[in-house]
Amino acid sequence: MPSAYFRQREQALLGERYDQVYTYSKNIQKGITINPLRVPPGQAAALLAAAGIDGVPSPFCPGAFVLKDPAWKPGRHPYHHAGVFYAQEPSAAAPAALLDVQPGQKVLDLCAAPGGKASQLAGALAGQGILVANEYAPGRARILKSNLERMGVANALVLNETPAHVAAAFPAYFDRVLVDAPCSGEGMFRKEPEAERQHSEALVRQCAALGREILEDAAACLAPGGLMVYSTCTFAPQEDEGQVGAFLARHPEFEPVDLQCLTFGSPGEPARSPDAPFDAARTRRIYPCHGGEGHFMALLRKKAEAGGGAAPKPAAHAVPPAPCAEFLCRYFPVLAGTQAILAGDTVYLLPHGLPAWGRLRLMRAGVEAGKLIKGRFEPAHGLFMAFGTACRNAERLALDDPRTAAWLRGEEISAATAGNGYCAVLVDGFPLGGGKVSGGRVKNRYPRGLRSH
Repeated sequence: MPSAYFRQREQALLGERYDQVYTYSKNIQKGITINPLRVPPGQAAALLAAAGIDGVPSPFCPGAFVLKDPAWKPGRHPYHHAGVFYAQEPSAAAPAALLDVQPGQKVLDLCAAPGGKASQLAGALAGQGILVANEYAPGRARILKSNLERMGVANALVLNETPAHVAAAFPAYFDRVLVDAPCSGEGMFRKEPEAERQHSEALVRQCAALGREILEDAAACLAPGGLMVYSTCTFAPQEDEGQVGAFLARHPEFEPVDLQCLTFGSPGEPARSPDAPFDAARTRRIYPCHGGEGHFMALLRKKAEAGGGAAPKPAAHAVPPAPCAEFLCRYFPVLAGTQAILAGDTVYLLPHGLPAWGRLRLMRAGVEAGKLIKGRFEPAHGLFMAFGTACRNAERLALDDPRTAAWLRGEEISAATAGNGYCAVLVDGFPLGGGKVSGGRVKNRYPRGLRSH
């Protein structure tokens, strides 16, 4: 049960609407968001049906589906391993879609772990432009890196930094910014009981203060004329309408974009921002009665006449080291001429236009191609996840092939379509990493931490 503080606050704000608004669906809804880097949006429904995945289009986001069977575990499906979809609570897919990201833009996800929303932004970029995905907590940053690798994202800079350091490095640089702020988690009470046990008024105040700082840094990163989404998974006024109202009072160069055209949720509530009034109905709330666990979203535009900043320099780059270049020429000829950097013993393939990151803590730049070990090149899992469909040598599996499950368990499998040497392993044409063929067998190189049990 929610705390007395939560009930008293919400009953005072909602009155007779309280019991209606906090009516949950019978089961916690599970959802998946299709990765357009793998599947064209118009083909998603047919693909899921052919794979036996029973879902209906989500009301919260194009390209997302609500699963009919709440007991089904999407993370165990081979298509999940192949980055075809991201498992995501349905309403959590809504904020990223509001940014209307277009191919070629520069996009920042400032609080990006675990990576569902960052994957959506990368999908919208369609491999063009730049995504900077940042996460302050090191453990969560590693999860973010792994998820973007699984989804085949090749044009991202993944950082483990403070928002303030990101803002200092990229002033007024991005066309789109997403701030899915750390929050008190009131929308996670049912899904994560620990969120309910830890909840308190002091936590709400603490999260509101942290959100204010992050929002300031995000605003500094946004270019004039750009769009920023601020979102939370809480219902607290101090973190939602009150946060946005106070921000707009401090920043007259920003204006709220009306979200009343949305077909889900309900308008934001002016009573939740009494100290900084604004047109709160332009924001959006998702209550439990709307079919999600809980979300708040505001879309803010930075006026075109707002001042800009100095653009960061492009990242320094060179041709790949000779052992890497020879490997790419043999197995991935489409990557010939790709710009690269060598960081320690790791080779990264860089997307065009990647900005220099200076002294920011780097998790990944572009695609980790592999490592130089005693003068030879050892390809990385990420190379095959990003470009596996372009590999000249491939072992092609089907969803119902017993070798698919064996491969994901980390077992060696027989080779039917791949010749000797390194190969991409594909399921229905989607990448499952790489292996090495010898004597008619594919030696398994699927990372241990990702394997099925």
